Amino acid sequence: MHVVMFGDQHAESLGGAQVSMRLQRRFLEKAGHLVTMVAPAMHGPRARAEAADPAYVDLPSIPITADREYSMTWPGRRTDRRLDAAMARRPPVDVVHIQGDFWGAFIGVRYAERHGLPIVHTMHNRLDVGIEATTPFPKTVLRVLNAWQRRALGARAGAAVDERGHDGWAYLRRFGVRAAAITAPSTHFARRLEANGVVPGARSSPAAAAVDVIWNGIDDDALDEVLATAPAGRAPGLPRFVWLGRMSPEKRLIPFLEALAASDIEAEVEIIGGGGQLRAARRLVEKLRPRATVIFAGRMPYARTLGRIAAADAVVQTSIGFETQGMTIFEAASLGTPAVVSDPDLAAELGTGFWAVGDGVTPDPSIAALAGALRGAASDISAGAPRVPDPTIRERFRQSSRSAAMVEVYDRVTA
Repeated sequence: MHVVMFGDQHAESLGGAQVSMRLQRRFLEKAGHLVTMVAPAMHGPRARAEAADPAYVDLPSIPITADREYSMTWPGRRTDRRLDAAMARRPPVDVVHIQGDFWGAFIGVRYAERHGLPIVHTMHNRLDVGIEATTPFPKTVLRVLNAWQRRALGARAGAAVDERGHDGWAYLRRFGVRAAAITAPSTHFARRLEANGVVPGARSSPAAAAVDVIWNGIDDDALDEVLATAPAGRAPGLPRFVWLGRMSPEKRLIPFLEALAASDIEAEVEIIGGGGQLRAARRLVEKLRPRATVIFAGRMPYARTLGRIAAADAVVQTSIGFETQGMTIFEAASLGTPAVVSDPDLAAELGTGFWAVGDGVTPDPSIAALAGALRGAASDISAGAPRVPDPTIRERFRQSSRSAAMVEVYDRVTA
């Protein structure tokens, strides 16, 4: 089977969706399938090396961030012609798999509809929450985004959803009506999509109207390597916490550091990642001087990050309402590391092996609730009685099993 994946960003750039796409490609290829990855060309020092990979179709792009890590390609006829010319030199395509929300999704839908190909659309993002958290005028941004989408995709015959609404759910519905299948990386996000009418519209039977739940997975080989080298027992010392992710407002790094200082716990805390709030986070630690030792470790390669998670006593998850899966806590559970979890939806998905922030049912963004959860976790860890993750997650989260589940969806939509 030849699968063409479309993303908003190049799969070699930083980001959870990009990591997931790279893993999906690798394990699909290991299973004997052909994968083509279509995305805006990269800029900066890594661009030349990635352009040599035959799996990538890099579209002309412009950088959109100061560090030139991210870029965009304008969807339109010129891009269509460039893409069609590149794909004409490759084997026939069986299915289009869209894993973007913006220009990558527009380009992918246009390509699939030009060539009469079924679309599988993986919804990675809570668009409404994300835009509200990252833009100063979210309602205006959503109106502009909806108008751009309608212009880029055009009306779909007989689909009133194409003309209705200008919020985040209306935007996702316009993609859904064009898809033969929609997948989501968690049960709670799948049910939320369905409740808001984001269901596959190009389906062959009413039974296919549900959103398929397929977790993003962990690299089987990297998981086995970390597990093979992990010590048998906990190393002595203070409780060790890890916070990792993009340092942006929706991830709530600053509230975490405030709660850490308020908790007054003795602990070792490692902050892994980078982003726009790094400088503010460093200044806040200098100002608050928490009792815990805080180390800013920067960005790390995937395998090394997994090693740091395995060595920790707990991973701290602080975003609320934004994550559609919460990869870090599932990676931690696969490695036997419990988590402090702020988002009740993610906690319910995880099942066991966590300390809930607040009552674990109603989201509680307060500093006091997070500080209380940190104190409880530190106390349990020091007493030798940490929470224990669900042992079945390790096998259920392997990328090989996730790719096998996705192939079942491909087979269904191409039958």
